[in-house]
Amino acid sequence: MADGIINVYKEKGYTSHDVVAKMRGILKQKKIGHTGTLDPMAEGVLPVCLGNGTKLCDLLADRTKTYRAVLLLGLETDTQDTTGVTLAEYPVAVTEEEVRAAVISFLGDYDQVPPMYSALKVDGKKLYELARAGREVERKARPVMILDICVEEIVLPRVTMTVSCTKGTYIRTLCYDIGRKLGCGGCMESLLRTRVGQFELKDSLTLSEIEKQRDDGGLADHILAVDAVFLEYPALTMKEEFDKLVHNGNPFYRNQAEGDSPAQDSPVRVYDSQGRFIGIYALDREKNVLKPQKVFLGGNK
Repeated sequence: MADGIINVYKEKGYTSHDVVAKMRGILKQKKIGHTGTLDPMAEGVLPVCLGNGTKLCDLLADRTKTYRAVLLLGLETDTQDTTGVTLAEYPVAVTEEEVRAAVISFLGDYDQVPPMYSALKVDGKKLYELARAGREVERKARPVMILDICVEEIVLPRVTMTVSCTKGTYIRTLCYDIGRKLGCGGCMESLLRTRVGQFELKDSLTLSEIEKQRDDGGLADHILAVDAVFLEYPALTMKEEFDKLVHNGNPFYRNQAEGDSPAQDSPVRVYDSQGRFIGIYALDREKNVLKPQKVFLGGNK
């Protein structure tokens, strides 16, 4: 069974679940998960976790992301993108300067109302299920952050922009909100995700490319090891006589491992004496031991 993360290029028309299902067929293993939904109309970077790497799914979903989006002004739809039903059309009588100013105004903290066509749940029901049933419910605005936003091209009524943002940001809704700010409405025409955390577009592989790499015997070169996600943390290696502690998921004292002393509040990568990555540990100040926070390897004899 493969363990780690592979950078998949999700093509248009596939859901994130479709990608996982196809990856299970390609790799002939069940333990596979994705790191956050990407709409079927969108394409680009979708890190897929394999084997023990599936414990990273939530963590990677929290990483910042970068997108290239095309905003179509003058049109509003029920899905906030061009796949939806048209709700309103408006003339686009704005200047390029007004467009740039409106786009840049969203830089920083931003309270965003999630779209009805989303997988968020209200009273146990996914919003898109309610929307398809013709129901609209009140949604509370959620704080998100636009870390960087840049207008790449303006050919009205289309605006191409690059956006870096935090978890939970809907680019469809950002397009809608920019259109509202300009007074002419807007929706998303296309979306390309170019980065998720350290995973970049240039390194991604389509499903057909992954199949070819599998057949040619080169797929392992494209699977990132689990510990590579945590390289910013210092590393500790257990002394052989204390391996059993970490194999069983127990805390350990600092002098039971070798390596650079971590900063007081820094998590650490922990390896057994054979160099196998065990997981992420953090200092329990009260007991002065390192305790497991996320374990990826255990039960070895």
